[in-house]
Amino acid sequence: MDDRQEELSPRQEQSPSLDDCLKLLKGERDEQRLAGLLLVTKFCRNDDIVSLRKVYDAVGARFLDRLLRTGLGKGSGSDGNDNRDAYLQLSVTVLAAFCRVPEIASSEEMVSRLPLILEIMSKGPGLPVIEECYEILYLVSTSREDGVLTLINSGGLRVIAPQMSNLHDGSHAMELAIKILQLLVSKLSGESMNVERLLQLSLVVAAVSRQFAVLHNALKFEALHLLSAILCSDYSALLHEPLRSMPETNWTDYMRAGVVAILQNRVAPAEKLHALILAENMMTIMDEKWLIGRVKLHNVEEHLPDDRCLLLVLESSRVEIAVLLNELAYSKYEAPKNTSTAENVLLKQRHLAISFSLVEKIIKFISSACENEGILTDETIFPKVIKSLNETVGVVLEYLKDAKERGQKKGNDLIASVRLVGSYLAETPIACKEQVQDLLLYMLSVEGEDESSPFMSTCFLLPMLCQITMKTEGCKVLAASGGYKAVVECLIKLIQPGDQDVDDNGCIFLACDTVMNLLLKGEEIRFSPDECTFSRLLKALAYWADHSNDPSVVIMAASICSLIFDFTSEDALLKQQNFDSSSLDIIARILARSLSSWRQDVSENVKAETDLLEIITAGYSRWADRFPAVKRTVER
Repeated sequence: MDDRQEELSPRQEQSPSLDDCLKLLKGERDEQRLAGLLLVTKFCRNDDIVSLRKVYDAVGARFLDRLLRTGLGKGSGSDGNDNRDAYLQLSVTVLAAFCRVPEIASSEEMVSRLPLILEIMSKGPGLPVIEECYEILYLVSTSREDGVLTLINSGGLRVIAPQMSNLHDGSHAMELAIKILQLLVSKLSGESMNVERLLQLSLVVAAVSRQFAVLHNALKFEALHLLSAILCSDYSALLHEPLRSMPETNWTDYMRAGVVAILQNRVAPAEKLHALILAENMMTIMDEKWLIGRVKLHNVEEHLPDDRCLLLVLESSRVEIAVLLNELAYSKYEAPKNTSTAENVLLKQRHLAISFSLVEKIIKFISSACENEGILTDETIFPKVIKSLNETVGVVLEYLKDAKERGQKKGNDLIASVRLVGSYLAETPIACKEQVQDLLLYMLSVEGEDESSPFMSTCFLLPMLCQITMKTEGCKVLAASGGYKAVVECLIKLIQPGDQDVDDNGCIFLACDTVMNLLLKGEEIRFSPDECTFSRLLKALAYWADHSNDPSVVIMAASICSLIFDFTSEDALLKQQNFDSSSLDIIARILARSLSSWRQDVSENVKAETDLLEIITAGYSRWADRFPAVKRTVER
């Protein structure tokens, strides 16, 4: 047979063999049809679409189904295991070939066979026709929408996920499995998730991360795209715990190696963005320490330095931020009308958010490493990181300066920029000192798209403001710029009734400390507070303390009220539209409670607030005569 095939010329000799095959396939006996199918596997090429269509029509769907079921041991005429494996291999082989014909792959018959193919695959990855099974799944799933849904509903993920780690690196079966999983992941939703599916997806992530690390061909990028799709899905947060709980931890090293390989090589910007997305997700899942670790690249004998991933992620994020901010500025301010769509701007903002998040996580990591010995053993890393962070924050400040000059105060890109600057200045409040001072009032006025007035921008800057106002110079800057009003307004929103977008009391007490720092140095810096602003704060403090059972809240509110009283009088306050006698009565009771606690000295909580009680007591001695109603309540 082989000698005859060598003598055949492509077209003149093939036709009779096809005719012979078709006659056998149309025979009445199964033996004839089997012989015809065997002949098909000998001469019919997978890309010969016309011949494959004729063969499929000749053999008929019913016979193919019978052959497939017989191979599975489900056929009514099955008589033992003698030929079952041969039938199974033959049926899967010819079905894979037939699926090369788009009309066949998209047919109802092929979709209905998917559960049977999955059943065959469940026998294990060592199956001789495992590659053909993956071909069938892929070709049918890409041919029609309900093919993917059938695959999902028939347990496709349950079958494929455990096999991934046993498929050979870079094999055709692995390539098909990754492409099939890309289709499945695109159709899965958070509502469809259960414990079993989450565990299966975690197995997929672990197996594909190895391919992402060890391969150096196009499949590496397919693996990257699949991992990015899974970790950016609406159910990704549900995957974090299963991934952390995996007994094998090599997958995290594979992820690091893959990210390093992408970022240190010349690849398309879109691929680098996917790698940064993975890095951001890995830091969320495993914490920021994931950045540090030895990296072993495929076909490279020596390990790369432990800090290579950290430095590459930071540098790549810096470049990405610079490029995206430049493009955003052009789109918003300089591009001709109708050339920059809202969708395009939103996409850039989403990409910018990823790089911003990475930089913020690195800031957090470096701060932790400075406080805890042993996290970073190589001290030369710090200057490199600080230099890159300074450059990054400098670029962001220039973007904010440009927006200020153009009169732009509202935008999610602007509020995100303020957040990044705030994160860095919280750790190094004197960084970029001149730029920050010039932009301070503007940054405090920035609003997010969904905000009706500035709030989150002030919250982001509070850690820095609290630190700089510990010194006289910082108080002068905040007072002279008028930025103190933004801090007061923020504090009022934090403590007044209504839900604010803050996680805990941290912002409240940072705002309180900032206001107190300013008031304590008020005489030294010749501070002249706006009475309308501070009368509103007094009213909010009264409500806050009156509705709290926490002694620290009462004492904090009382100490700020006492400091504000230094700058005004009872008569002046009651003339303010934002203040009334009922608020004054509440403040009087709060001050009386605090001073009573100070005199009795019985509460451990009170003893812990000695500094604040001293502020209240000293203040009372200065302004008591100007507040007769308060004095009567205290001395009653």
